[in-house]
Amino acid sequence: MRILHTSDWHLGRSFHRVGLLDAQAAFLDHLVTTVRTHAVDAVVVAGDVYDRAVPPLGAVDLFDRALHRLADAGVPTVMISGNHDSARRLGVGAGLLGRAGIHLRTDPAHCATPVVLTDPHGEVAFYGLPYLEPALVRDAFAAPKADHETVLTAAMERVRADLAARPAGTRSVVLAHAFVAGGAPSDSERDITVGGVAVVPAGVFDGVDYVALGHLHGSQRLTERVRYAGSPLAYSFSEATHRKTMWLVDLGPGGAIEAERINCPVPRALARLRGRLDDLLADETLTRHEDAWIEATLTDAVRPAEPMARLTARFPHTLSLVFDPERTDDDPLASYAQRLAGRTDQQIAEDFVAHVRGGSGADADERTVLRDAFDDVRVDATVREVTP
Repeated sequence: MRILHTSDWHLGRSFHRVGLLDAQAAFLDHLVTTVRTHAVDAVVVAGDVYDRAVPPLGAVDLFDRALHRLADAGVPTVMISGNHDSARRLGVGAGLLGRAGIHLRTDPAHCATPVVLTDPHGEVAFYGLPYLEPALVRDAFAAPKADHETVLTAAMERVRADLAARPAGTRSVVLAHAFVAGGAPSDSERDITVGGVAVVPAGVFDGVDYVALGHLHGSQRLTERVRYAGSPLAYSFSEATHRKTMWLVDLGPGGAIEAERINCPVPRALARLRGRLDDLLADETLTRHEDAWIEATLTDAVRPAEPMARLTARFPHTLSLVFDPERTDDDPLASYAQRLAGRTDQQIAEDFVAHVRGGSGADADERTVLRDAFDDVRVDATVREVTP
């Protein structure tokens, strides 16, 4: 069975205030063309269809047209909700859409109810695990802890139990939206940390033939059977070096896997430039970036006059301007942001406790209180997003 694995469309998202609906429409045109030209048997979309719980109307219209085109192509599509989606909104009409071959899996209670498709080698069971917010699904899964690894383990136990009851030789595909160990993140994914831990081991998904992951925006292979499709478009300058693709996966008899990457259309290249303003404007080797979207980091010791106007005269698509003056490590004006770079909210809060106590840091109980507070704030924000 030939499967096209994609994820993280983020319909309705912009790039530094530049609208991307036209670029997203071009990607969906490309997806449908790929389905037809490569004789795809099934499409899987591993979450974050939309960029936010209540998407703009243009994004909803784009999604609606994509579903009609996939249904018209006669190719079954299985998709799950991600952490950016409102599961309840995305899942409206799931029963009716299923009759047209568009299978939405947004309810955690149905994670062990597969979409079963057939090919000349037998049946393939597609299990959709929507994004599982640990605090919201812990009780439903009777999980001992409210963290990502625990609830995903509980969900996969249900999947494996259902699969074991199916005829021998049934192949299996799991769709999941999570941060799996070994994956490389970028700046454009929303933090899903719970209890200080967001990462789950790939071994959670043992026992199935292919795992189609969403959430991380870089296309990557964690194991032969566990892969991220990545986002079809770049949504941050940290993705400037990404090759945006979909996975075309051939699932053979006995679960054999062959996979190749299918390139996605690029609306405009990205480039990150760094240096003194005058040097950037004079450097002839940067000519190749003059039509790219630009993030420029200026290292001038003194902020130059009208830097954006001068940059856009040469690089008209400059979207982001960052100031990072060259300083010595002992310079008292060194950026506070630099000192915080790479540190989590939890670590910053613990540093603050140590600072106000004259160096005496938080004890184990206090660290737990801080962690629970951050988790409660994030879960509360999630609940507000998904509540109509």
